[in-house]
Amino acid sequence: MQTVAVLDFETTGLSPHQGDRATEIAVILLRDGQIVDRYQSLMNAGRRIPSNVVSLTGISNEMIASAPTASTVMREAAKFVGKYPVVAHNAGFDRRFWQGELALLGMSADQSFACTMLVSRRIYPHAQNHRLSTLADMLRLPMSGRAHRAMADAEVTSHLWRRLQQDIAQTYGLSRIDYELITRVQTTSRAQVPTFLRSLGKG
Repeated sequence: MQTVAVLDFETTGLSPHQGDRATEIAVILLRDGQIVDRYQSLMNAGRRIPSNVVSLTGISNEMIASAPTASTVMREAAKFVGKYPVVAHNAGFDRRFWQGELALLGMSADQSFACTMLVSRRIYPHAQNHRLSTLADMLRLPMSGRAHRAMADAEVTSHLWRRLQQDIAQTYGLSRIDYELITRVQTTSRAQVPTFLRSLGKG
C-alpha cells in the first residue's frame, strides 16, 4: 500500500522570501486512494493578513490572534507528514512555504512534492485552465467547504489525485499508477507524455 500526504497552505501572500507567512495548513493522508487521517490548524506567525487575502480566504486577523503559534503547528504538521511523499496543487507554492516555515525552526524539509497542476496540464491539456476550482468543475469532483480554506482545498486535491490516477490507468491500460510514475509524468513534456505512458503499457 502507498500513502501520500496531500497538503495545502493558506498564507498572507505569495512568497516567504518577501516575508509572507502561513496562516493555515491542512494535510490529508491518502492510502491507496482512501483518506485515513487528517490534520488541520490555523496558525499565528505574527504577521498581519492583508485585507484582500482576508476577502479571498475568509481567514481574519482576529481568527489568527487566538490560533496556536506557527512553530507549534508546523512541528505538529511535520510529525504528521513524517517521511511520506507530498502531493499539492501548484506544489511549488506550498513547497516554498513548507520549507520556509520549517527552516525558521531549524528543521529539515526534504519530502518530495508531486504537483497535480503540472500533471493535469499534461493529462487534461484542453481544460479551460488548470486552477483547482476549474478542474473540480470540469471533472465534477466532490467539493465541501469554502475554496481557499486549507482543508477544503486539500480534499479537492485528494479527489483530483485519485482521478488523475484513474484516468491515466484507463487511457493507457496501466494497472498501477503510483506516486513515482506521476512524478515522472509531471517532468515529461506535454507532447511526450502519451508516448511515454503508452510505452509503459507495452512493458
